[in-house]
Amino acid sequence: MAINRTFTMIKPDAVEKGHIGAILEKIAASGFRIVAMKLTQMTKADAKEFYGIHKERPFFADLVEYMTRGPIVAAILEKDNAVDDFRTLIGATNPEEAAEGTIRKIYANSISENAIHGSDSDENAAIEGAFHFSGREMF
Repeated sequence: MAINRTFTMIKPDAVEKGHIGAILEKIAASGFRIVAMKLTQMTKADAKEFYGIHKERPFFADLVEYMTRGPIVAAILEKDNAVDDFRTLIGATNPEEAAEGTIRKIYANSISENAIHGSDSDENAAIEGAFHFSGREMF
């Protein structure tokens, strides 16, 4: 296993409910090192670009509305096997199917308001991280 990085966003529903600290604590307790982090809000243009892969899907407009309704916490995390380990930590997209103790099982409301995003590959982690952070913002 190589040390690598992954990208995450604590989504608007989790931010609105005040779960930032608890989620970050769970991430840190799982051995991830935060190398970049910020509270920000995506514009509609940002969300359309970030989720462009889904633009033909019927849920795209709702996704853009959801992701722009309030602030998010964007972060780049580092750990051995970061992408796979983080996907395990956050759990299945549908919180009803997520394993006990995962972030989505604990904090997500539904499949569409699922509290947190985690990159699905090393390649996407690099792309998504670069979307939100410049090189000088990572440590």
